[in-house]
Amino acid sequence: MAIDLPSRASNSSDEDRLPTEGVLPLVLRAPVPGASWQQHGELIRHTVDTELHRIGGILFRDFAFTDAGGFEAFARSFGHELLTYDYASTPRTKLNNRVYTSTEYPAHQVIPLHNEQSYSLNWPMKIWFHCTQAAQVGGETPIADSRLVYRRIDPMIRQRFAEKRLMYVRNYGNGLDLSWEQAFGTDDRAEVERFCRLNRIDFEWKEGGELRTRQVCQAVARHPRTGEWVWFNQAHLFHLSNLAPSVREALTSIVGEAGVPRNVFYGDGSPIESEALEHIREVLRSTQISFPWQTGDVLMLDNMLVAHGRSTFQGPRKVAVAMAEPAPVG
Repeated sequence: MAIDLPSRASNSSDEDRLPTEGVLPLVLRAPVPGASWQQHGELIRHTVDTELHRIGGILFRDFAFTDAGGFEAFARSFGHELLTYDYASTPRTKLNNRVYTSTEYPAHQVIPLHNEQSYSLNWPMKIWFHCTQAAQVGGETPIADSRLVYRRIDPMIRQRFAEKRLMYVRNYGNGLDLSWEQAFGTDDRAEVERFCRLNRIDFEWKEGGELRTRQVCQAVARHPRTGEWVWFNQAHLFHLSNLAPSVREALTSIVGEAGVPRNVFYGDGSPIESEALEHIREVLRSTQISFPWQTGDVLMLDNMLVAHGRSTFQGPRKVAVAMAEPAPVG
């Protein structure tokens, strides 16, 4: 569904009221290309307040976002301090105070659908993507309703995951993945250990100064505002089976299965069935929604209600990311 804003932003009259039916994502268009989002800030915030928790995602199109600073100001305008990427799992570059590049993986790689930082006990409730340069071919940011994913997962698999939870195991460095300094944003071991203790992450310093961590996290979660259950984990992404067979074989021949950069098990340490993971991947494929980026677009997601990923692409592609509103501790 798309909404075209009136030429003057106001929500005081009947004609300016926004409809309440739509599909993911809701598209909110500027009255004229290049219009100032600040001029329509009140109506934009009203739309977010009334629609985001229902639909899950809003695409802002044809507004003017001049640079990373302007994008950051837009994200801040919804009333929450922006977050840093603590306990990162993928390579990114900081563009502004609290604005980062999207994951810097090669163009030929698909990034599977996932909810940001759902591999941890702390995550942002809101996330924004700003396309500053659309790829010539591909490069979409596919999305999926995590409530629908939850409902479509086989009930027996869903119950098993919910009861057992998940253990994420990470090995940092060795030139195979992020170093622990990159992941934790510090080169101070004491600071890393403090972070791990505060976040219930088991850690182990290995020979050569490398680090291994283990953390048991949720597989499903309940949205604190809507009360809806969502599929909320990255088992299908962290599991060794997510790698291409040739890559998987090369990695395990070098460091052994225990030393691969990332893997995931049930919370008790037992292996996750391959059939369950394939079922989950198929559900995610069947619920995926994709749309072409236009340069200048901003996509705002409720990070618990909507998962996101990345398609392969050709040509330059630039997408910036910001996050806000830590999930309530509970």
